[in-house]
Amino acid sequence: MLGSFAQLAFQGAKSDEERNKISLQLIEKAYKDKANSTVPEFHSELEWLNTKEALTFKSHLKGKVVVLDFFTYCCINCMHILPDLHALEEELSVEDGLVVIGVHSAKFENEKTSQNILNAVLRYDITHPVVNDYLNAMWEDLDITCWPTLMIVGPSGEQIVSLVGEGNKDAMFSVCRTAVEFYKSRNQLSQHSLPIKLYKDNLPPSVLSFPGKIAAAPSGNKLAISDSGHHRILITTCDGVVLSCIGGKEPGWKDGLFEEARFHSPQGICWSKEMDKLFVADTENHAIRVINLTEEKVSTIAGTGVMGTDKLGGATGQNQPLSSPWDVAIGTPHEDILFIAMAGTHTIWGYFLETATWQKGSEHKKDTCMNYAGTGKEENRNNSYPHRASFAQPSGLTFASEEPYSCMFVADSESSSIRSIKFKDGAVKGVVGGERDPMNLFAFGDEDGVGIDAKLQHPLGVAWNPEEKRLYVADSYNHKIKVVDPMSKSCATFAGSGTPGKADSKDLSLAWFNEPGGLSVAPGGKEIFIADTNNHAIRVLDLVKKSVKELPIVFSNTGSTTEVDSKSTVTSIASKRAVTIDVPAVEASQASTLAVTLNIRLPPGHKLTEDAPSCYQAYLSEQGMELKELTRVTSLDPSLSFPVSIATVLASSPENPTIRVEAVIYYCSNAGVCLMKSLVYLIPLKVSSESKSTIELSLGYSLEA
Repeated sequence: MLGSFAQLAFQGAKSDEERNKISLQLIEKAYKDKANSTVPEFHSELEWLNTKEALTFKSHLKGKVVVLDFFTYCCINCMHILPDLHALEEELSVEDGLVVIGVHSAKFENEKTSQNILNAVLRYDITHPVVNDYLNAMWEDLDITCWPTLMIVGPSGEQIVSLVGEGNKDAMFSVCRTAVEFYKSRNQLSQHSLPIKLYKDNLPPSVLSFPGKIAAAPSGNKLAISDSGHHRILITTCDGVVLSCIGGKEPGWKDGLFEEARFHSPQGICWSKEMDKLFVADTENHAIRVINLTEEKVSTIAGTGVMGTDKLGGATGQNQPLSSPWDVAIGTPHEDILFIAMAGTHTIWGYFLETATWQKGSEHKKDTCMNYAGTGKEENRNNSYPHRASFAQPSGLTFASEEPYSCMFVADSESSSIRSIKFKDGAVKGVVGGERDPMNLFAFGDEDGVGIDAKLQHPLGVAWNPEEKRLYVADSYNHKIKVVDPMSKSCATFAGSGTPGKADSKDLSLAWFNEPGGLSVAPGGKEIFIADTNNHAIRVLDLVKKSVKELPIVFSNTGSTTEVDSKSTVTSIASKRAVTIDVPAVEASQASTLAVTLNIRLPPGHKLTEDAPSCYQAYLSEQGMELKELTRVTSLDPSLSFPVSIATVLASSPENPTIRVEAVIYYCSNAGVCLMKSLVYLIPLKVSSESKSTIELSLGYSLEA
């Protein structure tokens, strides 16, 4: 009763008592047969994450009930059971005798690299040990057949039960609770700890954390960014100056004012036609949220906050359960309908913003949320009837309203294909990628070509450029941006070397991305904004200059950009309301180093605002040229020290230059009142032949409550 038979028994159980009885039967059988059913040892050459050393059953895991979670990080079903595993670890600790281990068994080539798995571990906040079984050795040794699979193992390595797929929380808890009690009564559990070392504990602060999607406003100078790892939405100018920060760095599900609202790993985001609202796919809250920019409030318009399994829908508002919405889109000819890429149920849904009609003229009331296309089966099946088509984890949406296109494009990530849905009749067709067999979800690669001869690898984002009549694709696991001509169905690499990393470039083939997840075409069609997820950055692809550069994200009320020359641009981080402080002239020689210390004192009862990291910058005032040693730095420490090489200063400005140091400080009282202060220090230098080798300069300021 190790596998499917046991799972059927659990599904038929109607109470905890019945589940516990089944669990005890499984444990007793495994206990008696342990000599014949022990799990093999992990291969010694495998890399481990979240641990100081490789774990083994004969030492570290001896005396522990072990839950082996066979997963691959692209899989939405695998993501769905992570909250269940987290809840289990909250109830039964390592010291209680229970250990959860993620056995990463990759589907895509890109997922075999430990660094990419580490990014997923950080992104999904996985805090238990994870082993990179890149050869799928443990998978094959234990005859695992699909993701996710949970195998529960006893303290001597005996196999107790396998639970396949999601939705097995009650069975898992029953087996683990019963097993801990059973083995504890026989003195076979150990309370020893494990050599855990979480990578997230040593991460430096960053302005963005795994940004998932980005949306340029239809007009004007605004961007909306899903700062997914920080569980918030940022609204910035197209130059990167933050105008609004909505939500907090901790996950949650709460409506209310911008500073009160909470999200959980939000992904897709789109603007309303009037640009007074933003719609958000709040993925791990399984909800659709709306940000009212006029009232500065967040509200939930669909979803219960708990993952649903409904594949049809039809209920209204918060009465309708959703499952991992990953993207949202709105536009002509369906301006009254918000379309949703429902990754969790492999379907495309629609939310009626107003009472409206669609397929075959049927009318649906305002706030109704329902399936638009897809059977719910995980397939790459095209069909003239939308409800007979099937998708495989749709993750990106974009509209092409112009004739003869008049369709919605879908990034169908698990089939590694781009699909289209015609507005006229809902017909679902393949554009590029995938293959003819709808059941084959392994037709991936990195090949330019036409139709199914073109190969992608887990694309997550699509953006239509109406000026060029071309479709841009975030080919995430190939670390590239590709371009598609929908009429000829041709697909070609547009930017990206195909190597994961981060490098701006004026040669698009030399630019490096790292699993870009979203992209948006700027008004006018000359730039593309890219959410470069694993680089924690927003990148700008200039279609005219054929170049890629990073967009600096600056938490400041206002900002100004000064063109220095054709090769460099400096952005001031200080507000126009900055306090300017003149510092007495400093005598220095070419051999001197200026040791600058910022000593900014907070008022009593105040602390720095974590959601808006304070930052500083130094450059030569006259030329606006940044000092080479000093790049813009974000820090949560109001006391900062940094060196300035006088030789470098004099090389750029030999005659009595002035160094300009800017600081932007965000701070809040214990009562929750938040303030911002911009400071500008002007430091004139006097060139002297005789001067100390190190000159200490303290720049102080006391902030007000």
